[in-house]
Amino acid sequence: MSIVPAATPPLLQVSDLSLHYQTRQGEARAVDGVSFALQPNEAMVVLGESGCGKSSLARALLRLLPRNVAHYSGAVHFEGRDLMPLGEEDFRATVRWQRMSMVMQAAMNALNPVVRVREQVAEPLRIHSKWSREKALARVGETFGLVGLAPDVLDRYPFELSGGMRQRVVLAMALVTAPPLVILDEPTSALDVLTQAAIMNVLKRIKREQDISFILITHDVATSSEIADRVALMYAGQIVECSPARDFFHAPRHPYAQLLMASVPRLRQPEAPGAIPGTPPSLLALPAGCRFADRCPQRFARCDQPPPTFHVDGSTVRCWRFAPEGAP
Repeated sequence: MSIVPAATPPLLQVSDLSLHYQTRQGEARAVDGVSFALQPNEAMVVLGESGCGKSSLARALLRLLPRNVAHYSGAVHFEGRDLMPLGEEDFRATVRWQRMSMVMQAAMNALNPVVRVREQVAEPLRIHSKWSREKALARVGETFGLVGLAPDVLDRYPFELSGGMRQRVVLAMALVTAPPLVILDEPTSALDVLTQAAIMNVLKRIKREQDISFILITHDVATSSEIADRVALMYAGQIVECSPARDFFHAPRHPYAQLLMASVPRLRQPEAPGAIPGTPPSLLALPAGCRFADRCPQRFARCDQPPPTFHVDGSTVRCWRFAPEGAP
């Protein structure tokens, strides 16, 4: 009699997560009913156009919330623990930067220009883990080696470093406490192509050697394809498709995903890249039905109703075209 091994529980399980902002023009639904699961040692790429809610999703997971939050709800289970009932002090002491950290956009803005980088990278260990300065600085030196920085960089100020070196410093800051999950928000957006490739190679090596899971937020399809195990595509505050990377890049299912991949230039592509018609809807005034319907070449009558999420061969797709026959 053979024994079927139990499935590995997800590292992160997010269900119906919402984050809305109150503005002078009304309520902006930046994250609106997002659900997904992240496995241990998995890299999930969150793709989407600017303003679709990618960075807000990262802030919702880490509870880095601005003052104008109008609505914040949902379920977030991390390492089998329900995080939503935790108070802010408990969350800060036991989760944020201890078990889940983040690499912010624009490394120069994330670093203090008048403090040496060694002190800034050591700060999470001294504040969250209560390490001594000597022990923390020793760990910083190890982490700098992990991200490919020479020891002499420890004593420099951020303005003395190149863009790629600064990006490695903020990556070291996220890794110094050895969290099982690191969220990276556009980590290569302000870098040249060669530096982007170097940073992605560092991330791939760290994932392989350190058993870390990544959520990589980006709008760069080409860069994301190098590290992705799974791709979540966001549109107007929702995930419209979440698929294994091999399926998403070669056979996307959602009409938006198909148009997005058709717009990516390819080295040996005889025809010119396509374009996605129209513009995304405002998060202040979202349509009642499918949020992509006005731009969709495959629209039909049912798209006037908001589609649920359908499970299709290991993927999830928010599109009526994948409704089972006879579904209400």
